Amino acid sequence: WVLTDIDGVWKDGGMYYDQTGNEFKKFNTYDSAGVLWCRRAGIKVGILTGEVTDMVKRRADKLKVDYLFQGTKNKLEIVKELCEENGISLKEVAYCGDDLNDMQVLEAVGLSACPSSAPKYVQKIVDHVLTKKGGEGVFREFVEEHVLAERLEELVAQAARKKQNQ
Repeated sequence: WVLTDIDGVWKDGGMYYDQTGNEFKKFNTYDSAGVLWCRRAGIKVGILTGEVTDMVKRRADKLKVDYLFQGTKNKLEIVKELCEENGISLKEVAYCGDDLNDMQVLEAVGLSACPSSAPKYVQKIVDHVLTKKGGEGVFREFVEEHVLAERLEELVAQAARKKQNQ
């Protein structure tokens, strides 16, 4: 299982407003490859965010993310419930987050990471501080270099064989 925050991880944390009050958020398309690799490896992906926006829902739907939890006040509670419902332990979960509301989950899971733009107090508690800042493809880096590091070469070869056979 790979779970992730959105603001500050998939996005740079910025919120953009135009003069009429429309809100915009920029996603990095590189992160979609992280979801794709997880799917090919048979790993479930979930997003947990304190925000509630149609933009995040549309992005999650487009990428066919397995779980989306918006408006979450206690992320650890949600993760524990997911683990219980699916018969897995917290140590079987990988999580990427960047801020105060992610810290309990980051400390509880088996594999944790944050973007290089996360505050120092978050960086101190994770297994990996990633090289990218939020919004620069952090989720993809997490998946490729830490979650699937040992299997990625095999998955790339499988994808190439599949494409040749088509």
